[in-house]
Parts: sequence; C-alpha cells; structure tokens
Amino acid sequence: MNETSIIISGFGGQGTLFAGQVLAYASMDSGLEVTWIPSYGPEMRGGTAHCTVIISDETIGSPLVRNPDIVLALNLPSVDKYENRMPSGGILIANSSLVPREIQREDITSLLIPVNEIAEKIGLSRLGNMIMVGALIALKPILPLETVKKALEEHIPDRHKKTLPMNFKAMDTGFEFAKQAK
Repeated sequence: MNETSIIISGFGGQGTLFAGQVLAYASMDSGLEVTWIPSYGPEMRGGTAHCTVIISDETIGSPLVRNPDIVLALNLPSVDKYENRMPSGGILIANSSLVPREIQREDITSLLIPVNEIAEKIGLSRLGNMIMVGALIALKPILPLETVKKALEEHIPDRHKKTLPMNFKAMDTGFEFAKQAK
C-alpha cells in the first residue's frame, strides 16, 4: 500500500471532517500509520471545510498534501480547487448533485455520484459523507468496508447511534454505485 493521501472537501455541515475521522480511526484500528488534519472557514455550517487524511503502512514524513492521490469533492468549489492538483492516476469522486459539470481530466479515475438524491432515498440528507466513503473503498480498497463500518460504530457520538443503520446503508449504497460504474 505504501502511502495514500486523501482530501475530503465540501461545505461546512456536509460531514467532511467526520468522514476523514472515520477513515483515520479505521486506519489506526488496522495498525496503519495515519494523519488527519481538519480545516474549515470562519463559519462552520455553510462555509468551506476540508480535511486531509494520509494512510500509510510506514512512518508518514509530512502531514501536508499539495497533490492528493484521492479527492472526495462534495461541492463544485472543491472540484474546481483540486481537480488540477491531483497527480496522474489519482481518483476524484464528486457529488453530481452539486457539481453541474463533467470532470475534465482524462488521466485520473473520476466518478460522479448523485449523493444528495441517494441520501434522500435512504432517508437522511446528512448521509452524503458516508456515501462518498463507501464509493472510495470500492474504487481504492485501502481498508475493508467492514473495518470502516466498525470504526464508525465505535466513534459516532452517542446522540447519533440511532442513525447507524442508515449510515451503513449509505456506505453500502456508495460502494455498490462505484462498483457498478467501474
């Protein structure tokens, strides 16, 4: 595996930071090296928010990422910001509900997924982050999906435990969507 850098980016309130935390916890639980760095604008909900996660089987030299291997873009500004920063061979997964254009680059793997519509069908509009995580695991199996689900279950705040079945369904739905699109 070596080292994989992931940026999860969107508006505040879309769960970008929490999605990164779940991946970080799942990585730690699997005995991997990991960094998680959050970043958000002045207003949390509605402002910009992103996090950087680096997962490695060796010591991580620097937690800073200029050219991420993988980008989960929950909105158009995130696609605009990161699409051209990715190295050839990278993976860009974008929320087509909020990204009204095609991905321009042909030297990366890209997936447009209607996150908002899928989340509404499952029954909770805030599930977009877990749909994206499921799609990521399908396209780049850096961790087993069951390991990520277990990390979510262990680290979700108690007040949100009742949403676990919907979160698991969101991950599964994103995973299946990405598998079928491959």
